[in-house]
Amino acid sequence: MVSHKQSFSSKFLFLAASFVLVMFTKNANSAPFDEAGNEGEMEDGAAWTMVQKSGNQFVLNGQPFYVNGFNTYWLMVFAADQSTRGKVTEVFQQASAVGLSVCRTWAFNDGQWRALQKTPAVYDEEVFKALDFVVSEAKKFKIRLILSLVNNWEAYGGKSQYVKWGKAAGLNLTSDDDFFSHPTLKSYYKAHVKAVLNRVNTFTNMTYKDDPTIFGWELMNEPRCESDPSGDKLQAWIEEMAVYVKTIDPKHLVQIGLEGFYGPSTPNKAQINPNSYAQQVGTDFIRNHQVLGVDFASAHIYPDSWISQEISDAHIGFTKTWMQAHIDDAENYLNMPVVFSEFGVSAKDPGYNSTFRDALISTVYTILLNSTKKGGAGGGSLLWQVFPEGTDYMDDGYAIVLSKALSTSNIVSLHSKRLNTYNSLCSWKCHWGCKKKHVLDNFQLHEEL
Repeated sequence: MVSHKQSFSSKFLFLAASFVLVMFTKNANSAPFDEAGNEGEMEDGAAWTMVQKSGNQFVLNGQPFYVNGFNTYWLMVFAADQSTRGKVTEVFQQASAVGLSVCRTWAFNDGQWRALQKTPAVYDEEVFKALDFVVSEAKKFKIRLILSLVNNWEAYGGKSQYVKWGKAAGLNLTSDDDFFSHPTLKSYYKAHVKAVLNRVNTFTNMTYKDDPTIFGWELMNEPRCESDPSGDKLQAWIEEMAVYVKTIDPKHLVQIGLEGFYGPSTPNKAQINPNSYAQQVGTDFIRNHQVLGVDFASAHIYPDSWISQEISDAHIGFTKTWMQAHIDDAENYLNMPVVFSEFGVSAKDPGYNSTFRDALISTVYTILLNSTKKGGAGGGSLLWQVFPEGTDYMDDGYAIVLSKALSTSNIVSLHSKRLNTYNSLCSWKCHWGCKKKHVLDNFQLHEEL
């Protein structure tokens, strides 16, 4: 860090504070945020570049890139039907208006209704075109996508569908967890990975593996291998598949998709888990992420599922401890960013109210901002989940319709502005380093503007 004279520092901080005040007085519903954190039209060409990783931070055009994002898993399915395709545009538009910059969604639907993959390596071209639309539409609103490649659960097919396909082909399979170890089932998965990564988008004519609109690939949504609590079977699968993805696409980031449970390799951390069962599901947060080809870590936050459905202050306390432990481990052991890629609370929980939801979201954002101020490994978070109006029949209890939830929308927008201001301050390249703690402290003093 280069030393500055006191007079220069004072002038610079005054200018920075003025910049922050201008940022806050802008209308939250104005044009989408650009990559540097400013508001305006998206630049074309070289400006739309790949998100990369440098140490424990994401970087974009050489500068830190902290993420405020969301989940909407059903985008491809809705895009496959002209009567619902407009909802894809709506959710991107509404998310962009509050500064959300990354969306996580499914790039799979195996053997189910409106399936992408009808049978192993056999695709419905119209559904693939729907995924093409999702990718092209995301770029219009300057939103990047984390694309998940298969489900642990039965919804949208998942590993159980792969096992069904294997049994239909005459394989002797006894468990859905054979997905992780049987050579034929692994070949099915690899074929799907290859098909998606090498897909040429029919709207943009760009190959997925070359498209900066894709933030990164997720190997699996919430992988678990309960038949092997040691974690060895899942570990071997992660090691094989992370490298396989990278052999096809070395440009994009890769994450596993874990919920973040601590496993047998770190018995001293078992007490951080929400319950004793979490250590028996075959996942291992630190060991799993110490794998060649994995670029960033993930963890989910569901105290209402993991601790108790009844809403209580204990959920907030758990969230603080859970997040800080994973941020510390990402810094001290993994040297990579960690994204809290699902978090939320269900309106169906006993004792639920929107005030508690806002408190949970604010807690997540505060912990991440504290990490951001230090240039730390808290890479970002993705709300589960953002829906547009008229999609209530898809609601699992966690849906947030921003246009109907003003207080929540304001919290999301404020956090986006904080993070984007940090990212833009770092882009000034002022030679005093990218840990703008004092500027961000000043920023928070004006949070009510």
